[in-house]
Amino acid sequence: MVVSLTRRQLFGAGAGAGAGLLLAACGSSPASAPAPTPSAPAPSGSGAAAATPARGGVLRVGALGKASSTTRDPHGVQANESDYLILSLVYDALTVPGASPNVAPRLASAWEPSDDLKRWRFTIAEDATFHDGSPVTAEDVVWSLRRLRATPSGSARLPGIEAGAIKADGGAVVLTSSYANSELPLLLRLTTFVLKKDTATVAGSPGTGPFRLESFRNGNARLVRNDRWHGGEVALDAVEVQMFESPQAMANAMLTGQIDLASNVGAVAARTAEGRGDVQIVRRPNDMSMPIVMRTADGPFADERVRQAVRLAVDREAMVKQVLSGYGAVANDILGTGDPDYAKDIPQRTRDLAQAKRLLGQAGLDLSMTYELFTTEDIPGLAESATLFATQVREAGLNIRVVKQDPGVFWDKTWLKAPLYTTYWGTNDSVVFFAGKTLSSDAAQNEAAWKDDAFDRTYLKAVGTVDAAERAPYLREMQRIEHERSGYLLWGMADGLDLASPKVRDLPTLPGYGRVQLERAWLAT
Repeated sequence: MVVSLTRRQLFGAGAGAGAGLLLAACGSSPASAPAPTPSAPAPSGSGAAAATPARGGVLRVGALGKASSTTRDPHGVQANESDYLILSLVYDALTVPGASPNVAPRLASAWEPSDDLKRWRFTIAEDATFHDGSPVTAEDVVWSLRRLRATPSGSARLPGIEAGAIKADGGAVVLTSSYANSELPLLLRLTTFVLKKDTATVAGSPGTGPFRLESFRNGNARLVRNDRWHGGEVALDAVEVQMFESPQAMANAMLTGQIDLASNVGAVAARTAEGRGDVQIVRRPNDMSMPIVMRTADGPFADERVRQAVRLAVDREAMVKQVLSGYGAVANDILGTGDPDYAKDIPQRTRDLAQAKRLLGQAGLDLSMTYELFTTEDIPGLAESATLFATQVREAGLNIRVVKQDPGVFWDKTWLKAPLYTTYWGTNDSVVFFAGKTLSSDAAQNEAAWKDDAFDRTYLKAVGTVDAAERAPYLREMQRIEHERSGYLLWGMADGLDLASPKVRDLPTLPGYGRVQLERAWLAT
């Protein structure tokens, strides 16, 4: 007999906010059931819960970006939020974030692991087609995933999966991991976008998503409804995406009626809009982390004592209050704060200037020098966090000069390379996600160049363990090690904040990638 189980029941805790993907079991062996049908996002806006979605209308969306950083490659680095929004509506990934469970189907309708959790079979939705009407085949998916794997960040986006381990099997794609990995469906949620096999010109190529690209110019785009979309009915006739270089300009455009939705507009704009009856504030708690990265392989922060001193020199409550205007929460240097197995029992690190000074002295760091902290203005509050951080650590004797860079320069020249820089992540529902993407020694996006054998061993035990009771101590140990000696200073979690016209209904409330899933939104008349 086949019995349906939630991922929490079968694979244990630690997958994120919710139970995880649905599977079925026969006896004690993992097996798949059809993945759950995506539910509409939680309603937003006054009276939305009782209203029936109306078909039609054009949703005008503002998103942050810079013309110098524009990309139209779904497998490239998307430094602009506007690009990511467009690509996420035009192309389908295999899986996407969900509320409960936290992994929902998209182009993959179901998934099934082998008993040893190394071989995963993803069934492609039977009625999935490209925008030109041609059916999506397993060969299309294999070609796309191999293309993704060949990009500089491909090993992070497909962790443990080599190009030769991606194969077609009838109407399914089989991915074979180099290690047991119970979390693979979760790790495929971001950019496993699918193109037609042998696509020569990627820009403007047909996708499989809820909208198709009608026009694109200088980062601005018009997307029209894809009536063939396999994921269900889409109410909006079109989405028009307008790129803004600053959150202030985007907020002003929304408040003056030039756009209907200001996406990820930031705390300052939200605070300004408070109390206005003609504006919705959509708030997603614990939405985004903005850690400071300290390179551990070499340079001034390679000494663990220096990293500990930096973490002790920061006033986290002041950072949340001043940078986020209170729209956020203090964090404890552990990525994945939304995970049900987040280790709340690890003592919260607080400011201790005396200890910070002692550690800097013990490490022998040259305090006569000025060290550079690189940042960008990709998202609201990022550059401001760098400036306040520099002010705070000066009280411990550490001199920091903040260097602001254009996003294109930052992501090409600084990210993964500089001794000290800011970064940000819009996914926070899984400790394991970050372990595989940014913390394990062989992670392609190992931002701090951190290598810790004990952490690596514990991570492999965690993802290779099915039983919840056996898995829990591994998850806790991973977080303890990260808290003590990684290259991250995670001072707080920012709330995600959108401003919207009252007529915009059913906006997504999930964090990270989830917030760009606008296919269920509609306009009230």
